[in-house]
Amino acid sequence: MKALPILAVSAMAVGLAAFSPGCAADPTQGYTTASQYPAGIRTVAVPIWTRDKSVYRRELEFRLTEALIKRIELDTPYKVTTKARADTLLTGSIDSVEQQVLSGNPDTGLPNEKMVIITVSFRWTDLRTGKVLRARQGFTVRAPYVSASPLDEDFFQGSEDVINRLATRVVEQLEEKW
Repeated sequence: MKALPILAVSAMAVGLAAFSPGCAADPTQGYTTASQYPAGIRTVAVPIWTRDKSVYRRELEFRLTEALIKRIELDTPYKVTTKARADTLLTGSIDSVEQQVLSGNPDTGLPNEKMVIITVSFRWTDLRTGKVLRARQGFTVRAPYVSASPLDEDFFQGSEDVINRLATRVVEQLEEKW
């Protein structure tokens, strides 16, 4: 009777040993359970991003900054705080906002589906050392929206998806390089 639990434990130990070589503390050596974010950083300051003088969409920078703060709090081990208390600073600007017509109604000539394209530049700086941790120019994200019936989405609704995608992609850039 006692041999059965010993066999089960032995089989489990062999199974775990077989899978453990695939995990490593160094991400370049295979799968890892370590954090993908730089060690030693606990806080990030995110001031309101700016927009280029050629970008005429109002309040876009406020919506993007809010989405970035939420995404940092959700997806990273970092806490968003003021610049005076932060280890790092994430600044950026909205360089351009474009719309493209993807499809149109042949009867009316009006667009059915549009694409919102937002291009940003950002810099993530360690405030303790002054070192730039990440910097990107011309970082572009796009998302479609339906401007025709039955959805009748306007630019505000259509840009909400691209802002959330952009926040997700920028926060992904805060991860360590593989």
